[in-house]
Amino acid sequence: MGRPLSPYPDFVPLLNKVRTAAPGGPGNDTATASLSRLRSALTVFFALDGFLFAGWVVRIPAIKQQTGASAGELGLALLGVSAGAVVTMVLTGRLCRRFGSHPVTVVCGALMALAIALPAQTHSALALGLVLLVFGAAYGGLNVAMNSAAVDLVAALRRPVMPSFHAAFSLGGMVGAGVGALVAAGLSPTAHLLALTGVGLVVTVLAGRVLLRHPAPVRPSAPRAKGRGLDGRARRLVLLFGLIALCTAYGEGAMADWGALHLAQDLAAAPGVAAAGYSLFALAMTAGRLSGTALLERLGQTRTLVAGGLTASAGMLLGALAPTTWLALAGFAVMGLGLANIFPVAIARAGALAGPGGVAAASTLGYGGMLLGPPAIGLLAEWSSLPLALTTVAVLAAGAALIGWTARNATASPS
Repeated sequence: MGRPLSPYPDFVPLLNKVRTAAPGGPGNDTATASLSRLRSALTVFFALDGFLFAGWVVRIPAIKQQTGASAGELGLALLGVSAGAVVTMVLTGRLCRRFGSHPVTVVCGALMALAIALPAQTHSALALGLVLLVFGAAYGGLNVAMNSAAVDLVAALRRPVMPSFHAAFSLGGMVGAGVGALVAAGLSPTAHLLALTGVGLVVTVLAGRVLLRHPAPVRPSAPRAKGRGLDGRARRLVLLFGLIALCTAYGEGAMADWGALHLAQDLAAAPGVAAAGYSLFALAMTAGRLSGTALLERLGQTRTLVAGGLTASAGMLLGALAPTTWLALAGFAVMGLGLANIFPVAIARAGALAGPGGVAAASTLGYGGMLLGPPAIGLLAEWSSLPLALTTVAVLAAGAALIGWTARNATASPS
């Protein structure tokens, strides 16, 4: 804890190998330009993912009204997202090893853009749950594929820039929620989500061309890149990082699916203000992730995880239990700052320890928490109240801090 700990101890300096591959060094210039283009394209996909997902979540109150679903029925319908995503996440690691993470990213991006228009066409909780299976499958596949591609690229760049990709996701979410807040009063969910489909397909084509032209960087000694399984120690560490990701991603999912409804239903916020709640949360998360690399270098991995978990826990308690809209919005912002870097650090460390299999396993647990949390909160809200259900986010964020602290020696040990 006395010196900053790099969260990427296993990354191989790939650029040194590329530099020696072509006499005189021109090959290195070409490789550097290729990596720069790949970083830009992957950043676009992370931003698109956040933009599309936020566009869906800010219309949940309107679609809830359209389908006539109760809080419990809506929670069960949202389970369709969870089921589709978790099943796809289990398979995506294999698909990336077989076809490459870049083609899988492009295909899943196109599928997510198409699927986002489906919820607005439903008029019952059952139909909503069925179409959310498709949306969840595309969302889960895209997240595992682009995180796998990002881990390989971070290794090639030899810089701990994983938080910057997740900052793009948060920025996309902020923009998507902001657009949703602006059009919520005057544009129907059908028109809004169809417009997002068009935007998503155009962006996927433009950024996807770069990914398909440039193969993913290969780490020559990447742990178990070609292996069929993980050894016992690596599996335990991947599970540990996956649990940390799960605890914090639960809070992201809760904010996405229930934050706007909490502001509108429990605090009587206007539709635009309620939709802006997620935008504020995403803005705080973006700011935290943009400073994530510097924070990790200054505090180290363990202190970053612990401080982030405790900050997020305090913020969610304020957001869930505050008696006024503005205090709740302040709590959401504090929670965004706290959660900002926990998830990307956990996923990156899992990938550094165990290659694509580690990314897939930790992502499944982490995004499983993001997607299973909202249905659980819906059921708890049905039995008690939505503010009380949202306090479970604070409990799990504190749990992530505890796990990060007790695992401080394991996270620092070499793989």
